[in-house]
Amino acid sequence: MIQGRFLGIFDIIRCGHGIFFVALQTMLMFGFFMEWLRDKKAATAAEKNPHDAKVSIIIPIHNEKDRMEGLLRTLLVQSCPAQIIFIDDRSTDGSSAMLAHFAANAGMRGIDCRVITLKENPGSNRKQFALSRGISESSGDYLLFTDGDCEIPPGWVKSMSNRIQQKGVGAVIGPVFKKKQGKGFFYLYQCYDHAVRYNYLAGAIGLGAAGGGFGNNLIISREALDAAGGYDAIPPSPTEDAALISQIRSMGKYSVRAAAHPDAAVETAEEKSWSAFINQTLRWNNGGIYSPETLTRFNYNLLMLVISTGILAIPFLPFFPELWPMPAGVLIVMIENTIAVFALFRKKMPRSVSGAPGRIRLIFGYFLTLLFMPCYLTLMTLMGYAHIKTKWKGNY
Repeated sequence: MIQGRFLGIFDIIRCGHGIFFVALQTMLMFGFFMEWLRDKKAATAAEKNPHDAKVSIIIPIHNEKDRMEGLLRTLLVQSCPAQIIFIDDRSTDGSSAMLAHFAANAGMRGIDCRVITLKENPGSNRKQFALSRGISESSGDYLLFTDGDCEIPPGWVKSMSNRIQQKGVGAVIGPVFKKKQGKGFFYLYQCYDHAVRYNYLAGAIGLGAAGGGFGNNLIISREALDAAGGYDAIPPSPTEDAALISQIRSMGKYSVRAAAHPDAAVETAEEKSWSAFINQTLRWNNGGIYSPETLTRFNYNLLMLVISTGILAIPFLPFFPELWPMPAGVLIVMIENTIAVFALFRKKMPRSVSGAPGRIRLIFGYFLTLLFMPCYLTLMTLMGYAHIKTKWKGNY
């Protein structure tokens, strides 16, 4: 009888795992679809009733001389005016001179641009401290954030400001894609990883469980930020932007929305090595695993544990072949993710893998990425639970 109960529990676990994961993924994709519908409706309303928004763009800079040419170039061609505030956080590589030249050039074009220079940064989260300084010096009713290594489309300010002005909205996250610069699997995977992560973020928002977003494409209302106690009141986190979004959503007064169309998409530089990429994604994962907000922490840990247990079951298949529904569920979910990525953001994804345009090579490359991603996320989860620390820009 005891053995029969054990086998019954075992069957529930092995079959329930795959069914639960596929059901969870389907719910998230439904959430993304709902967000897509809301976003389309908001865009239509903005076209019929355009608003004049007072927007301040806040950009922290720390030794970005070799990576911010694209940002400076695209800031100058925005279709909608906005105040621009750079926080030069102890740069030593020539970034300061570039920013001074840009500010002078922007001034001649009638753009309100300021550069705040920090000689010291005593914050426990130095980026959060820098952003707080920039916010305190800004005058906009809406605060739009990006980073020094990003490039923005000409209608970025208009697209994001239109979305944030919808009734009751306190924050809007926008999609961020890796620039299609390199060739081969490493660069293909970075693009794919970013797109899938955004699908999950937007899906959770569509279900009313906003818990994260990319801080290099985020707009918030000053009113919502003040209601949350200001940026300084955000609890310490490896991902301060995600903590801010969770804080706004948890108040219950303001909603968080996601841009589900590519008109507001930002592109960011790819990492050049596996070590840099692992450090980046481990920091993001740790931000979710150890989020200071309970619902976000629970949701993220649940997702990572379901993925990880499905992958960790694979080595046991020769001994317990009955475990096959667990990795099978993970594979089905990753196929769903791939379909969603191409359905929504096909133009932002690489069209070749290693220089040759062959369709078979491209399909094979994406098949490898969808197989690799759950394994990679499992590694990041195990490293996170092992409390392996990350760095951002050296000791920054």
